[in-house]
Amino acid sequence: MRIRFELEKEKVSSGNIIDLRVLRRILGFVAPYKSRFFSIIFLTVLLGILGPLRPLLIQYTLDNHVAAGDFSGMTTVMLWLLVLLVFQSIAQYSHTYLSGRVGQFVIRDIRVRLYNHLVNLRLKFFDNTPIGRLVTRTISDVESLADVFSEGLAAMAGDLLQIIFILGFMFWTDWRLALVSLSTVPFMLLATYIFKERIKVAFNDVRNAVANLNTFVQEHITGMIIVQLFASEKREYEKFKQLNKEHLHSNLKSVLYYSVYYPVAEIISAMGIGLLMWYGAQSALNPEVTGVTVGTLTAFIMYIQMFFRPIRMIADRYNTLQMGIVSTSRIINLLDNQEDVSEDGNSDPGKISGDIRFKHVWFAYKDEDFVLKNISFHLKPGQTFALVGATGSGKSSIVNLINRFYDVVQGEIEVDGKSIREFKVAALRRNIGMVLQDVFLFSDTIRNNIALNDPAVTDDMILRAAELVGAKKFIERLPGGLDYNVMERGATLSVGQRQLLSFIRAMVYDPSVLILDEATSSVDQETEEMIQQAIGKMMANRSSIVIAHRLSTIQKADQIMVLDKGEIKEMGTHSELLQLNGFYAQLHKLQYRHTTKQD
Repeated sequence: MRIRFELEKEKVSSGNIIDLRVLRRILGFVAPYKSRFFSIIFLTVLLGILGPLRPLLIQYTLDNHVAAGDFSGMTTVMLWLLVLLVFQSIAQYSHTYLSGRVGQFVIRDIRVRLYNHLVNLRLKFFDNTPIGRLVTRTISDVESLADVFSEGLAAMAGDLLQIIFILGFMFWTDWRLALVSLSTVPFMLLATYIFKERIKVAFNDVRNAVANLNTFVQEHITGMIIVQLFASEKREYEKFKQLNKEHLHSNLKSVLYYSVYYPVAEIISAMGIGLLMWYGAQSALNPEVTGVTVGTLTAFIMYIQMFFRPIRMIADRYNTLQMGIVSTSRIINLLDNQEDVSEDGNSDPGKISGDIRFKHVWFAYKDEDFVLKNISFHLKPGQTFALVGATGSGKSSIVNLINRFYDVVQGEIEVDGKSIREFKVAALRRNIGMVLQDVFLFSDTIRNNIALNDPAVTDDMILRAAELVGAKKFIERLPGGLDYNVMERGATLSVGQRQLLSFIRAMVYDPSVLILDEATSSVDQETEEMIQQAIGKMMANRSSIVIAHRLSTIQKADQIMVLDKGEIKEMGTHSELLQLNGFYAQLHKLQYRHTTKQD
């Protein structure tokens, strides 16, 4: 249902007329290349003038030199015509090359700016926005914008200018022949308008069909294990065939419209030339009275051919321009999104002590549906603070707030006695090492997955961190060691190995605060015992926050906070909480009983 909803929104958007606000923003993107842009405008005007000059020169040659048998004069004019053609070819080449070059530079700048904007948006934005839509904005929509420069805006402006200059030359030469020549133009405009509207719908259907195909293929390749596990290959194949069939039919519609429009346009153009020949030939038989010569008639035949060609092209270019405008509008909406991480602080202490205090913190991901309610606690430097609670109790929300992935709704978070908002975001996160339950690895080497392409992280630093967490031997056994490619999402590694790499990634920067978000829940018992030994070393002289379902891993914590539905139910040491015989004690009994039964 979500896919259909998105497609319906795109249909509405693609019907919009040209938005001058968006055009102004496009010109704003071109500002760094304004000298080249002005050159494109100059070349556009120049080409609009040069095109109609050829019929004028041919008319002059026929009436003044060919009719008089002046071979020398005819040769001179033909040489000038050759010079004009060469000059026009050079101008056309320069116009096409500059338009494409400026377009490529602009989309490079926009794509970089867009990606930089995306990486600084809050996680809340990504919670509410499908990843496929963002990929489309960054890749497909930006590519459509390139067509605005290479095939849309400049080309369409050139066509319109050429039409204006041709009309001017035609009426200046002979207004009667001009009216006869243009008598079929209303039919051409009507055919072009109908074609434009039909092809716009067809293009929209094609884009929607492509979006369906992309979504289907992406989801099913990612979830191939589920497809094969439930022997659903044939059913999914039939679904794909149906989507591909819809894509075929959408494209065939556009093929049909083109197949109809171009012959109709040729017929209308031929009718215009036929009427011109019928009327002009009669007039040319009596040039002393009508003033119509063979040269004039020949020039008008050329004018009418030149006139109808850009009209035929405008329909196509209008759709290209319209799609570019729609894409640009989406890009602008994304760039104007203000859900970025607010850099309202300027403090960069270098190294923090790890003193963290929550003061009556309230937080909600959406509106006032609070997931944290009046949370207060104090983590002193070097202490270990454990969070316990059922899924959805608010444990991960607390560590997300410490990293400033989100901001509190009410209350205050202090780090080293100062509001967390006073710190630069990068300076704050540089002091926090975080290990997640779901480890994400890029399709890259082990080195780059740990250092994240930071040149400040050396191989020695990586190997020292690896030795600390007991992963050095396993890395050295891999082909290529640190150069080993883990493939997409670490597909060539076991769950435990991926978790070990996440530990190295967190420790290589020597953080002041260590956050473990159920970091050992996905590993086997043998690996967990090895990691627990490493965790003891990692936590030494560091403030640590541990989220764990296995209570055996947090019994030595300085403080344990029990959460339920976003509220603090209990807080104390392991022994103190057992004595209370409350939430924690009940949870401990359940886990102990479960372990005993397994034994």
